[in-house]
Amino acid sequence: MTYRLDESQCRNLEISTRKEWVLPNGIGGYAMGTVSGINTRRYHGHLIAATHPPTGRMLLLGGVDATASFGGTRLPLSSNQYPGVIYPDGFAYLKSFEATDHDVTWRYAQGSVSIEKQLVVERARNAIKIRYTNKGKKAVELALRPLVCHRDHHSDFSERGGYPQSIEFGEDITIVTEGETSIVFGHTGAKRIPVHGWYYRFEHARETDRGLHPRDDLYCPCEFKVDLQAGQTFTLLVSDQEGEPDAELAEETVNTSASLKAALESAAAKFVVETNRRSSILAGYPWFTDWGRDTMISLPGILLASGRYQTARELLTAYASQIRRGLIPNRFVERGEEPDYNTVDATLWFANAIYRTLDAEWNEEFARRMFSALEDVVEWHRKGTDFGIHVDPADGLLCQGEHGVQLTWMDAKIGDWVVTPRHGKPVEINALWINLLRVVEWIGGKIEANTDEVVKLAELGERNFESKFWHEHRGHYLDTCDPNDASLRPNQVLAMSLPFSPVNPEHAKRALEVVRKELLTPVGLRTLGPDEPGYKGRFEGPLPELDAAYHQGTVWPWLLGPFVTSLVKFTGDVAEGRRIVKEAREMLSECGLGGISEVYDGDAPHRPNGCPWQAWSVAEIRRVWVEELGGD
Repeated sequence: MTYRLDESQCRNLEISTRKEWVLPNGIGGYAMGTVSGINTRRYHGHLIAATHPPTGRMLLLGGVDATASFGGTRLPLSSNQYPGVIYPDGFAYLKSFEATDHDVTWRYAQGSVSIEKQLVVERARNAIKIRYTNKGKKAVELALRPLVCHRDHHSDFSERGGYPQSIEFGEDITIVTEGETSIVFGHTGAKRIPVHGWYYRFEHARETDRGLHPRDDLYCPCEFKVDLQAGQTFTLLVSDQEGEPDAELAEETVNTSASLKAALESAAAKFVVETNRRSSILAGYPWFTDWGRDTMISLPGILLASGRYQTARELLTAYASQIRRGLIPNRFVERGEEPDYNTVDATLWFANAIYRTLDAEWNEEFARRMFSALEDVVEWHRKGTDFGIHVDPADGLLCQGEHGVQLTWMDAKIGDWVVTPRHGKPVEINALWINLLRVVEWIGGKIEANTDEVVKLAELGERNFESKFWHEHRGHYLDTCDPNDASLRPNQVLAMSLPFSPVNPEHAKRALEVVRKELLTPVGLRTLGPDEPGYKGRFEGPLPELDAAYHQGTVWPWLLGPFVTSLVKFTGDVAEGRRIVKEAREMLSECGLGGISEVYDGDAPHRPNGCPWQAWSVAEIRRVWVEELGGD
């Protein structure tokens, strides 16, 4: 897909610093920034390398300070925010910006000087190519100062004595090394000037918004100068490894179709990471890795909708290998790390993802392996596992919760305060539990395995689900029971949308009308009704305030998927479903170009916020558009 901004949009900082782009490399690394060229997040930079794919991300190249000169004309080709000032002010000379699936392009002009800058990310390697092309009619002198560091992408970087450990100057190559990581510049055709030193106090405005430390220092190891003739291109290659620094990087065919289906397909591809060790789905860019719950919810829309059934099986098998006491980890971990199992629903969504994968393409060997894993899950949930997760033998429903622990997807926590604890029996958790039991029955029927006890347990839960959760007076389902919480939340929609849902169809229709009236917005569902105590209509401020609003009214786009699935299932209104989902076309360019944000404000005008590229936001909207609505 291609996203374009014109001159007026590029030069308007309110727009161009809020519109972000990302170019993943397919192994966990990426390049990311804003249309203006100003790095407004600590995560922005031209090269963020996956040092231990798919994680261990390290910022190596923050950017390149660049100018093009002809006679008395000096055209800045970059922009930086310092305390109280932007310098240089290249954004003021932007004519256009364009982002595709594999590159971003800025076009600058002043007088007779016109330069195009293009950044391309190589697939399956921590490497980029930055091209500068002289689009004017006169030769110009190009001056480039790379700004480097070696830091985790979550951290800050300040001047330090002895940094970098070494700088090697070779013919057409410069290598900056710190510890075990190098930054390799290939600069054939440039004259290297041995100037070096620190650039101080870059300011990241979005980190200020989040109440985090907003400043970085970066180091310039040298300057590259190039006499660039009219029509000529200079290419700067940057990677974390030596070897063929002047090789052409692989490029992909750009899909410029304007259809929603194509746009969502392009967006979904950003989250798939494939290494020689395993495949995974990153929960979001820039700060999330592969989380169990997010992965399982996202898998149908990211992988199955693309026909990537083998990748789905490999991913599910990898998570099955980390099951402990009947739970998959909340975050997939590598060797030597200690996994966290503090989630009640990741394992339940795991079963749902297994069903959807087998339903899309039956595979006997995989089915038998997953059946065995799910039998273990059922046994541990029946006898009780971590964090108070256990089946109540009286009603067959699943209990969960311990003081100070948040186990459902509404998992915000500030210090010792769990914002939405939902202890007891949450509505979607129990629907997911019954769904899991029916998945085991379904697989067992196909492989001729005995599932009599599982069926009895499912039937017990189903008999008690409606009597425990339905609230006749309010006309919707309780959010939790034992203890009862009748707050209007969207979790009941998750319960309705499952393949083996235990809800009563007539009750579901009534509840959907309440949800439509109170929770549905053009960009997703509110996490709490606006008339409920504790509702927060704005997702803004420092991190504690963001966490306090996270599930207290803030809108989540991913919930559109289960809402529309439920709408079509219980009302048959496909036309209304299509109308709702078509709004997603606008979301794909509101914040992260080619992505859908994690959250929006609960109150109009519903500003995007949180992670700019969220996997399940894209995945669930794509799943329902392709699976339920037959969208193009």
